Amino acid sequence: IAALGILGNHDYGINWAEADVADQIVSKLSYNGLKVLRNETTVINGLHFICFDDYWGLNFNPQKAMQHFDPTNATIVLCHNPDVCDEDVWGQYNSWILSGHTHGGQVKPPFLPPFILPVKNRKYSAGLFPLSNDRTLYINRALGHLWQVRFNVRPEITLFELQKG
Repeated sequence: IAALGILGNHDYGINWAEADVADQIVSKLSYNGLKVLRNETTVINGLHFICFDDYWGLNFNPQKAMQHFDPTNATIVLCHNPDVCDEDVWGQYNSWILSGHTHGGQVKPPFLPPFILPVKNRKYSAGLFPLSNDRTLYINRALGHLWQVRFNVRPEITLFELQKG
């Protein structure tokens, strides 16, 4: 079993512009056994993981992340910010994209859209989204929050059970 991670916007410090903060986080996580991937691909038990650096961070480079993509391989993409799904970087990719960033909107009054949604595409709050070219986006609500508030948006840990096809 492997532990993989990618960076999010707050991992880049103030205004998402402090590379040294991100490097320190990666160093500490790596020291503790978590493999942090930044615009890289890794293979675990035949499953390929393409990992994007954060969309708002200093090193976002989807072309580099996708450069070794082979459509014949079973592949999952990890990207913190779901807005990446609307960028023209996907080529023949037609599988799962796992994301976060939104915290589910954090505050969601009944029958209204979430108030706190830090994405351009306002439909990307939480859950499962079918995308073009047979891609599927899953946005996890996560455990944390911004501004220490959550209303009607339960924290979430998602477990995917994968089986060989």
